[in-house]
Amino acid sequence: MKKYTLTPLLFLMTLGLTNLQGDETKWIAIGQLHDWFSDGGSEIEVGRRHLIPDQQDGLQWPAQYRYQDVKAAKAFWIGAANYSDPLSGQTYTAKVVHVGPRVLNELSEFMPQDFRLLGRYKHPLVYVDGLPGSDMDYLDIVDDVNENLPSDRLLINTVNTSLGITMTRKIYAYSRPGFDNFYIYVYSFKNTGIYDLEGDTHSLTLDGVTFFWQERYAMTKEACAYGFYWLPQNATWGRNTMNEVIGEDALYGVGYSDPYRASYSWQGRHSGWTGPGDNIGAPYFSNDGHLGASQFAGVMTIHADVSATDNSDDPYQPTSTPYPDSDGPYNSGNDHFDAVKMADEYALMTSGHPSLSQAEEVGSGNADQFGPTGGGYSQGRGYGPYTLAPGDSIVIVSVEAVAGLSRKMHYLVGADWLSGAISNQQKNDWVMTGIDSLFESFSRAQEVYNNGLEINHEPPPPDQFTVTSGGDRIILEWTNSAESWPNFAGYRLYRTISVPDTTFDLLAELGPGETRYEDRTAIRGFDYYYYVTTVDDGSTNDLHPGQPMESSLFYTRTNEPAFLRRPAGNSMDDIRVVPNPYNIRARDLQYGSESGKDRIMFLNIPPVCTIRIFTERGDLVETLEHVDGSGDEAWNSITSYRQVVVSGLYIAQIETPEGESHIEKFIIIR
Repeated sequence: MKKYTLTPLLFLMTLGLTNLQGDETKWIAIGQLHDWFSDGGSEIEVGRRHLIPDQQDGLQWPAQYRYQDVKAAKAFWIGAANYSDPLSGQTYTAKVVHVGPRVLNELSEFMPQDFRLLGRYKHPLVYVDGLPGSDMDYLDIVDDVNENLPSDRLLINTVNTSLGITMTRKIYAYSRPGFDNFYIYVYSFKNTGIYDLEGDTHSLTLDGVTFFWQERYAMTKEACAYGFYWLPQNATWGRNTMNEVIGEDALYGVGYSDPYRASYSWQGRHSGWTGPGDNIGAPYFSNDGHLGASQFAGVMTIHADVSATDNSDDPYQPTSTPYPDSDGPYNSGNDHFDAVKMADEYALMTSGHPSLSQAEEVGSGNADQFGPTGGGYSQGRGYGPYTLAPGDSIVIVSVEAVAGLSRKMHYLVGADWLSGAISNQQKNDWVMTGIDSLFESFSRAQEVYNNGLEINHEPPPPDQFTVTSGGDRIILEWTNSAESWPNFAGYRLYRTISVPDTTFDLLAELGPGETRYEDRTAIRGFDYYYYVTTVDDGSTNDLHPGQPMESSLFYTRTNEPAFLRRPAGNSMDDIRVVPNPYNIRARDLQYGSESGKDRIMFLNIPPVCTIRIFTERGDLVETLEHVDGSGDEAWNSITSYRQVVVSGLYIAQIETPEGESHIEKFIIIR
């Protein structure tokens, strides 16, 4: 039997394993629900932004707007009874391996093997004035493209554990509106016997196997943000989060009427609220009243195997739904060799269903005053116990969703409450309709799973979108790559001013073949952001028959501003070439930024013109087509044959479409 020993170096390394932050993370961010995922198998507290700690980080909905994070931490544990451990040489009454809520040990406990994001297509290339201009460049890193995927994105994550169970989780995500606020998780757990990084195996039948998840939700960063906004600081880590469980009464065999096996959370009452009424929905009472935390987040069980030999769904799973103290002793310092602590953890994992949920215990009281904890409570879900012989597998499927009032209703309800047009109770009633929205999402996800994870998809976005700032217009151009989509009907253009994470207004609707638009309504001095979507004719819309299905705004939404540039010149006589002369030895004094040190500028030119550059003896070296309506055009000192120009006298001819012409001479010194 292999003994678990530590060299001095490995011992020093192991001291820091509970805070190891070197894991790889990926985002799924194609719809209105954005979240990051860890290759370790679950997402620990402050697991992504450990250098700049940020506890409310991820599970953003609606992600079109800033600071909509509702996730504080997650955990996933696997336990087994009477386990003979090949690492330590001991037999444990209960062996538990962990990832989260605060521990991550990728060297000897949860050991990542595979972590890939697949897409039906890659996100479009988006440029604003020649610069990459999309959040998708870092939020949607697709490793492989598979046009036959049932979902728009599929994250595959395989992890070996020191218990000898290999976990593969597949996370399915959709960008079609109506399906873009949930993720479907398909977990497969196999007794491979692999228990260390070297791939060593043991052949053991595992008894009492229990799979246990915790979700620690906190609604929401917009209203909390560590005390900088209008909720008390500890709301940031879920001190006043309410956790409800439904579907557990199936165990009792009578009165079973809940439509789902689910748990869900929302922001409960807080004793530190200083505004009028109460803080349900977190109305911004000192400003415009808009609701800052009306989200409902939760998890529903779609399927759980009865056993390794019976793959039908077990309606009595999960068998345990405790509400763990988020700051309790079993949620810190977890160690897969601490026999006493593992016994306590396993007892929690298999504790069954409490007679009352945490939300029922709190009732109409202040959630932050419930219990002795300072960190609030999490949702817990335990599945099992299972027996897994070598080679046996168990499959568990769940959906995680976030839903609630629309952004528009955030403002309408909040404004009416602040003005007194509706009562505090009416405001609360509006917020609580989010439960119905969450349940609708659960139901839709169940249908998607029952349909083999297939849906009727919206058209793909154009594979490139370019925004060019001009002097009297902003030019939008995109490819026609989506026009081969069945029932393709056209494009929609949207625009907003000042910031990109807000509501956009419809700018134009265009038909097939129209892949260019000039925004001539832009005003000088303002920043503009855009996105383009594709639409079909609505003939395959199974949610709203006849209504066109539209591609996600996130694929092409720009994050770089476009704005009106130098106005066009009024007279050809005002045209100037800058710098003149251009001297390579004085690069630091040349026109432009670091990226434009070889740049020569033509200023005060007409809004549309052709610039032809000749050598002194009349050889044409470059032709620039200036079409953006501005009064300047740049040249990078490169010829049309991609050669750097040599020293000499050059002649620029500027000609308008009407035939008006002007000559400028300039010198290059190299």
